[in-house]
Amino acid sequence: MVQPFVNLVSTIISVLFVFFLLTDSLVAETAQQCNGRWVHIRRLPPRFNMDLLHNCSEYPVWDDFCPYLANHGLGQKTHNRSESWYRTDASMIEIMFYRRFLEYSCLTQDPAAADAVFVPYFAGIDSLRYLYGPDVNSSAEHGIELADFLRSDSPEIWRRHHGHDHIFVMGRPAWDFCRPLSWSEGWGTSILELPELLNVTAMILESRAWAWQEQAVPHPTSFHPASIGRLQSWVGRVRRSRRTTLMLFAGGGGTSQSPNIRRSIRLECEERPDLCSIVECSGGVCEHDPILYMKPMLHAKFCLQPPGDTPTRRSTFDGMIAGCIPVFFEELSAKKQFTWHLPEDEYDRFSVFVPKDEVVWNGLNISDVLMRIPEEQVGRMRDRVIELMPKIMYRRHGSSPGLKRVKDAFDVAVDGALQRIKNRISGSGLVT
Repeated sequence: MVQPFVNLVSTIISVLFVFFLLTDSLVAETAQQCNGRWVHIRRLPPRFNMDLLHNCSEYPVWDDFCPYLANHGLGQKTHNRSESWYRTDASMIEIMFYRRFLEYSCLTQDPAAADAVFVPYFAGIDSLRYLYGPDVNSSAEHGIELADFLRSDSPEIWRRHHGHDHIFVMGRPAWDFCRPLSWSEGWGTSILELPELLNVTAMILESRAWAWQEQAVPHPTSFHPASIGRLQSWVGRVRRSRRTTLMLFAGGGGTSQSPNIRRSIRLECEERPDLCSIVECSGGVCEHDPILYMKPMLHAKFCLQPPGDTPTRRSTFDGMIAGCIPVFFEELSAKKQFTWHLPEDEYDRFSVFVPKDEVVWNGLNISDVLMRIPEEQVGRMRDRVIELMPKIMYRRHGSSPGLKRVKDAFDVAVDGALQRIKNRISGSGLVT
């Protein structure tokens, strides 16, 4: 069953690629409107993308990610009649972006006329064999073959700006891709450390604070509307929802005896069940089942977003889609990450910051902080969360013209990448 599916996907991708590039009538904007926004999709051998999906049930650690390939990376629908909700796995963002780029309104076949070059490499999927599989001892080689191809195949495309105009999408945190080349052991591959790729813009699920080529983009949620009506219907439900719970934590961890922010949250919720609710998501049980956590989020005023193995959480965006005001405990969880989608100077308008050290070591009660916020201010914060909702969701590919006029997370990411590339190329001292 897997092979026919992958073949079908490959055929659709190929047809769409030609269709959208060659059919001028599908270009929704004029040449003037596309000025400074032209994107060329780099044609790669299938070993760098579609071939990686052939063995989707046999990758190490993953039991089977074949179901999440459905609907071009959105996953299977939560139920047959669902119009907007899918069992989305965030790591499929590479496939989602590829599909969306195929219908981008300012595509060009001429790389010399492009302002940016999108490289449809499924880096996160390819990394699994280095992170967990038989090639784990060759992690420093991840990306070398791709870099060689980019430099040798139509080399003028790469040489024009030495990679500064190239865009990658990576479906894992940067920590999985930045093992120093000098290390013979340790976690991660070294693709982001390769000198050949230091100039690219990597749109990634979680970035490092100092790495200039990385930019975090929102984790995909399960909500992917295809029309403006579906979006407006959901926004109406979010606005009408009665918020009877002060704060909610949807997640796992925090069960050990060692002091940490998740343990502090669990203890406070156990002591104050009238103010705090927990959706138990240990073992990944919530990961592909939005029904388990979206209803509770709709009824909570604040959603607690403590860091886990890494600072960011998909739950941040699940909660905001539900109109639940995020509560952060360290700045790397969002403020220093998603600057294209959530402006750094606006965080006090749509979120609350509680230093985790104050909670863990000084006994600060999170509920006390939240109850001191006036209801009028809470209402304004929720309104701002709802205003930001379109910018952090990924609409379904092939959406209605009305919804396409509303910029979503993909549109904002592309605009951000184009502006970054423009700033680099118009500046001085580019790395060559």
